[in-house]
Amino acid sequence: MQAILDELNEAQREAVEEVRRPVLILAGAGSGKTKTITSRLAYLIGEVGVDPASTLTLTFTNKAATQMRERAMEMLSRTQTSLVYPPLLCTFHKFGLLFLKFHMDKLGRRNSFVVIDTDDKKRILKNFGSELPVSLVASEISRYKNSLISPSEAWAQAEQKNYKQIAKLFEQYEAYLAQNNLVDFDDLLVLTYRILEENPQLCAQTSERYQYIMIDEYQDTNDLQYRLIRKLCSTHENICVVGDDDQSIYGWRGANIRNILEFAENFTDTKVVKLEKNYRSTNQILAAANELIDHNRGRMGKVLESTKGDGKAIVFLESSDETQEARTIATKIRELIDGGVNPKEIAVLYRINALSRSLEEGLNREGVSYKMVGGVKFYERAEIKDLISYLRLVANPHDDFSLRRIINRPKRGLGKVTVDKLLGGAHEARMSMYDYISKYALESVSSKKAGEALVLFVEQLEKLREVANGATYEIIDALEETFGVKKYYSELPDALERVSNIDEFYGLFRDQIKQNPDLSVDDFLNELALQSDQDQIDTESIMIMSVHASKGLEFDHVFVMGMEEGFFPLVGDGSDIEEERRLGYVAITRAGKELTLSYSGSRFYKGRRTELSKSRFLKESGVCEGSLVLEKTTSFKKGDLVKHKIFGMGRIVEISKVGREFKLKINFGGSKRDILASFVEKI
Repeated sequence: MQAILDELNEAQREAVEEVRRPVLILAGAGSGKTKTITSRLAYLIGEVGVDPASTLTLTFTNKAATQMRERAMEMLSRTQTSLVYPPLLCTFHKFGLLFLKFHMDKLGRRNSFVVIDTDDKKRILKNFGSELPVSLVASEISRYKNSLISPSEAWAQAEQKNYKQIAKLFEQYEAYLAQNNLVDFDDLLVLTYRILEENPQLCAQTSERYQYIMIDEYQDTNDLQYRLIRKLCSTHENICVVGDDDQSIYGWRGANIRNILEFAENFTDTKVVKLEKNYRSTNQILAAANELIDHNRGRMGKVLESTKGDGKAIVFLESSDETQEARTIATKIRELIDGGVNPKEIAVLYRINALSRSLEEGLNREGVSYKMVGGVKFYERAEIKDLISYLRLVANPHDDFSLRRIINRPKRGLGKVTVDKLLGGAHEARMSMYDYISKYALESVSSKKAGEALVLFVEQLEKLREVANGATYEIIDALEETFGVKKYYSELPDALERVSNIDEFYGLFRDQIKQNPDLSVDDFLNELALQSDQDQIDTESIMIMSVHASKGLEFDHVFVMGMEEGFFPLVGDGSDIEEERRLGYVAITRAGKELTLSYSGSRFYKGRRTELSKSRFLKESGVCEGSLVLEKTTSFKKGDLVKHKIFGMGRIVEISKVGREFKLKINFGGSKRDILASFVEKI
C-alpha cells in the first residue's frame, strides 16, 4: 500500500487518506481523478480494513465502472488483500436495478420484472394511438418521472389540451408497465427512491450497509440522484465525491451544478481537496483554459498547473467561410498524418452538430478517414434523409423507397398498416406507389381522412415538381412552405439541433444553385451522393465530435472549429453563458500537445449566409482579440423546472431581458405566463 501511496502527488494522497468525514475532491481536467478514487477505494479496503461489502462506488457509465473496478482490483492484488466479496462499483442505474431485484415487493410488485429500453418505451406509447409525436411524449414522461411527478399530478397541472393528453398517456403507460411487470430506465432510480422514502427502516438498513460511499462525476448528478444519495447517507456522512464544477456541461439534461457547489453546505465538516496538477496539457493550453474559466462567477475556483511544461503556441485560424475553414483544417490534418502523427491522436470539435457538414466534405476531399463519436454523420441524420427523399421524389416520383420514407412525415394519419396496404396494391398492379396512389388513393384505403390526405399529398408533390422545372433555386422555399418539414421537427424534443441541421442543408442547396444556376435537382442529388459517401478504409481515423461528446477524452492534437458569437458560445434562446464557457474549457483541455482554434467570417445560418464576429472566448482565453461582451447573466435556462408561489411548478420555454431583470416565459401545465426571474426558484 505504501508503494501505491507513493505514486500519488500530495493533494491526491490527502484525498485518499481522509476517510473520517465528507470529502469533496475537486478534480481539474487531466489531474488523475480516476487514479485518486481507485486508490482511495484500495486504501479503505487494504489499509483501513473496511469490509468491501460496506463500500459503494457510483459512476455514470459502464465503461468508467469497469475501468475503475479493474484498477482497484489490480491495486488490491498488489497489497495481497484477499476478498470474500468484491466492492460494489457500478452505475447509478445498475445500483437501482440490484436494489429493485431485492425490494420490488415493497411496491406490491413481483421481483421478476423486466427492464425495457427506449425503443420498447416508444413502441408501447405508439400503441396507444396518439397523434402527438412519440418522442415528445416519451421525453415529457421521462421529465415527469425525474421530477417525481405522478400521472395525477401531471394531469392536475395541465391546462393545455396537448399536456392533458400527455398526462393521460403517462397514466396509461404506467398502468401498462405495472400490469406487465416492466420498468423503464427512469424507474430504476425513481422506484428505488420511492421504496426508500416509503420504508424508513429499510432506508436506515441500506444506509448502514453502505458505510463508505464514493461518487464519480458528481457535477453531473441531477436532483433525483442527489435525493437518492441523501437517503443512502441517512445514518452517516461517510461520503466522498469527485467532480469538477468547471466541467458541468449537462444542465440541459437535468444536471444541477449546485449539487457540487453546495456540497460543503449540505454535508457537515466537509474536507475539500483540489487536484490542480495537470498531467495532460502544456503550459500554453492550460493558460488559455484557466483564463477563460476565470470569467465564470459560479465556481469554486482552482488553477491548473502543467507537469508537461512549455509546448507550442496555440494556433488561431481565420477563414472567410466554412468551406475555406474545412479545407484548411483538413489540409493541416493531412500534414500531421503525413508527418507521422497517429490519426487517433487527432480530433476536431464543434459546439453545434450542423457544423460537421462542411468539415466532413473537407475531410472527404482531402482523403482523410474520420470517425464521428457520439453522433450521426450529417447526411445520415433523419431530418436530412427526409429532405433528400423529398428532393428525390421531385426528381423521380416513382422512387418507392423515398416515398415510403416520407409518406407520413410530417404526420398525415397514415399508419404502417395503410402504407403496407398501398405497397401491396402497387405491387399487384405492377405500378409505382406514386402512380397507384394517384389513381386509387380514395378507394385503396379504408379511412376517408387517409384517402383525402393522399390526394392532397399527390397534388402538393406535383406543384413542387412544377416549381423545380421553372426555378431550381426556389424549390427549398416551396418545399418548406408546402410540407413544413422544419415545422414538424421544431416540435420534437431535440428541435434546436434538428432545425439547425435543416437550415444548414437548405443553405447548402441555395449556395450550390448560386454557384451554378443551371444545376438541376438531379445534378444536386448526384453531387451529394458522391460527397456523402466516405469510402476510405476505416483502419486509422481521426475523430470528429461535438464538445459534449469529447468530455473525458484526450488527444495530442485538437482543432476547435466555429469559434464565433452565436455558434460558440451559443447565445440567445435561453442559453446559459456560464455553461457555454464551461464547454469552452472542456474543449481546450482535451488537447495535450497542440491546440488550434478556428474562426470563420461567415456561415450559412438559418438558411442564409450571415456575417459573424469572433467568439468572446478567444479574447477571454487570451488567444486573440475577440468580441468582448459584458452582460448580466442568469442562472435560469430554457427547459429548467421552476416553482412559483401562486402558479406552482412550470418549465421555462423562453428567456428575454427587460432592463436589468430577466423575464421568463413559463409553461405551467399548458398555460404560458411571463414571470420575472426573481419571482421563481429552480426545482
